[in-house]
Amino acid sequence: WYWGIGRWMSLLLDTLLIAFMGTLLGTASAFCLCFPASRNLTTSRWLYVMCRRLMEMARTVPELVFALIFVYAFGLGPLPGVLAIAVHSMGALGKLFSEVNENIDPGPMEGVRAAGGNWWQVIRYAVVPQVLPNLASYTLLRFEINVRASSVVGFVGAGGIGQELYTVIRQFIYVDISALVLLLVLTVALLDIICEHIRHRLIGAQALT
Repeated sequence: WYWGIGRWMSLLLDTLLIAFMGTLLGTASAFCLCFPASRNLTTSRWLYVMCRRLMEMARTVPELVFALIFVYAFGLGPLPGVLAIAVHSMGALGKLFSEVNENIDPGPMEGVRAAGGNWWQVIRYAVVPQVLPNLASYTLLRFEINVRASSVVGFVGAGGIGQELYTVIRQFIYVDISALVLLLVLTVALLDIICEHIRHRLIGAQALT
């Protein structure tokens, strides 16, 4: 049992890096799209509709389907996994971020506008400080989800420990299957605990302000 722990830990690190990079790219894209996709912030109806439809398309298609498309386009390896998770995260986080934006206090926005601030300054000084703790909390939650998703996309050749798990499942090596599954469960549980602790600190900091 656990005869290949060294190699499996290396693959697990690949899985975590796929999830991290996918979350990072998806969060950055969602952050850029969420402001024009918020009814109370957008200045263009067409831009609002386009951003909303783009995010809907991104989160409707499962990560596994995106991974298959990107594996066909770029070949086997971690890049298709990163792109698949990034696209799906962009759609899911973009919706959550825009909903947070629509529930902010309009008072600071009116104050910045009254002082002569333009749209970018309203976002920078009135919106972002209000929503940042919630955006960080949702990002941590999405990272937890993406760690599990990055294991699944490995089944189609998108790298990480999921690819190894799929191989031993096809070969009916039950000892290795149990070892890999337990390793994934322990990793996800540890990440859940760490992210939950960070989220509670963020919520506490927001309550104090």
